[in-house]
Amino acid sequence: MIDLAKLEAFIYAAEHLSFSEAGRHLQLAQPTISHRIKTLEQELNVALFVRSGHTLSLTEAGRVLLPWAHKLIHQALETEEMMASLQDEVVGSLRVACSTTAGKYVLTQLAARFCQRYPGIQVSILACTAHHVIPRMLEGEANLAVVSSYDLCGYGFECQEFFTDHINLIIPADHPWVGRQSVEPADLLSETLLMRELTSGTRRVLLTELAKHDIALGDLDVALEVGNAEAIVRTVEAGYGIAFVSALSAAWAVAQGSVVQMAVQDMVLERKVFMIRRSLMTPYRPQETFWGFVHDPGNADLLEMASRAFV
Repeated sequence: MIDLAKLEAFIYAAEHLSFSEAGRHLQLAQPTISHRIKTLEQELNVALFVRSGHTLSLTEAGRVLLPWAHKLIHQALETEEMMASLQDEVVGSLRVACSTTAGKYVLTQLAARFCQRYPGIQVSILACTAHHVIPRMLEGEANLAVVSSYDLCGYGFECQEFFTDHINLIIPADHPWVGRQSVEPADLLSETLLMRELTSGTRRVLLTELAKHDIALGDLDVALEVGNAEAIVRTVEAGYGIAFVSALSAAWAVAQGSVVQMAVQDMVLERKVFMIRRSLMTPYRPQETFWGFVHDPGNADLLEMASRAFV
């Protein structure tokens, strides 16, 4: 049977490519780390590292073992926490992957409230792209995930609606449109746009709505594609174009008057944000407790944040 202490030494050494760094993180002497890894290699009958002078690199066997080592450590911790959670107090750790810009605004505050109510649970929020959500959950790196695509629901995953994210058009404070009640979709054709990246849920919603008005991506003057909503808000604030972003990500700039929200006629720009979990997982109390906590009546104000940011 593989010793978890040896696996832990391997993980830190593999991630830092240094036995001394692994020892520092684990508060162990470097010779102890070296011995544990050497013993692990002997037990598995493979070399996990290529040692060349003072440099260290993973072998093919080491690269294959690393994600499995993470998974085994996570499962061991969850087993311990599950047993501890059989007591009256709910304890353990909870990892939530978040792939949406809007999600992180609501999720962070929700997690802070959750930790106040359940101080025995340590919550980690893992930022990732939509493409990395499923691998993280399947490999046991995340217990729950926040996503903006219902396509991930089913196929072994259970979904619950989290909140509705509203998407706004924002323009610089000195833009000629300031003072108007709204603009028409066709007005966008003469403007310089800043656009979210290809995999963005905001972009998907925008292009779907524009298609209803016979406007395609190629018809727009897209000057820049950016994978960060806050960076787009800053760029609009500086006067380099206009953009569609989550109302939550632009709320601070709208409040201080450095950008202005502008309505677009006959365009409904909103998307549902979901929380997902694996359907067939063994019940894990921190996960189950957070899943139910999401729609606790006391959290209604947080789930309405996106609506309050929308004008």
